[in-house]
Amino acid sequence: MSAQYLNDEHQRQVQAWLEEPMARTEWPTWLLIGVIYSAWLTVVLLSPTWGLWVSTPLLALIGAWHLSLQHELIHGHPTRWTGLNHALGMPPLSLWYPVGVYRTSHLLHHRDELLTLPGVDPESNYVSPDDWSRAGPLMRFFWVARKTSFGRFALGPGHAIAQSWGEALVQVGKGQVPALRDWLPHWLFVAALLWFVDRYSAFSAWQYALLVAYPALSLAMVRSHYEHRAAVEPQHRIVIHEGGWFMRLLFLNNNYHLVHHDLPKLPWYLIPRVYHAQRATYQARNDGFIQYGYLQQARQFALTPTDGAVHPNAPDLLARVERRS
Repeated sequence: MSAQYLNDEHQRQVQAWLEEPMARTEWPTWLLIGVIYSAWLTVVLLSPTWGLWVSTPLLALIGAWHLSLQHELIHGHPTRWTGLNHALGMPPLSLWYPVGVYRTSHLLHHRDELLTLPGVDPESNYVSPDDWSRAGPLMRFFWVARKTSFGRFALGPGHAIAQSWGEALVQVGKGQVPALRDWLPHWLFVAALLWFVDRYSAFSAWQYALLVAYPALSLAMVRSHYEHRAAVEPQHRIVIHEGGWFMRLLFLNNNYHLVHHDLPKLPWYLIPRVYHAQRATYQARNDGFIQYGYLQQARQFALTPTDGAVHPNAPDLLARVERRS
């Protein structure tokens, strides 16, 4: 595991950290898996006693944490076996996506030279000039609104869910094997989970979906709200967010996002070490694209877009990539 900009000494340092017992056994990730699933089950079973006012925010936080765990699993942790990692992330605590679909989409996102390009990067928060010119005022309003903190939190999950489930229904209807393999088991898991919740918790199925699973995805989208920008150089497009300890833990240090993109197989508990050992290098490397705290970001962009909805130079960047290839 290496990144070309790191000097030889730091390359050796990173490799030494990866050979420590903590990284070789991956015990922090195994512990995290146990904590998340046991915490979810505990809150669900105790929710009739604790009530919805206590249980709802706890389960939403656990759901968002689970989404961060799924991100860690699809990057090859805690085992070398993709199938086992996949199985560890299958329980759909937040309902909306199969871990296999997330894995396929997210690994495409890691083509850094194509990062942020609409229609190419599946996690792009921009639209192309052509799509903008064809859209009506309502769609344009939505595209601008989702660049604000409020719009991202309130509207972003609904759009993502509708788009993902709509595509899935079309693919499953056509009998496409990858979609059948991912979505049918997922929907069975969702049905079983909602039955369990409805039977043993204070939540009905619809309450869990709307009051827990939707806010869990909203919380996860807080991290990715201003995670990338439309810069010319790929490394300038990726944020470093020096958030507080609680949000760092919730997002499993993925807030140091440039480190993750440079070293995508680096486990979550080593990311802060690598970043702080080369903090000045990273802050220069992404051309000062730094954020300091998610509350500050939420206030700054509450009703103000982070930047324009239309990607300012997508055709030029795509042409540059094609010339290189």
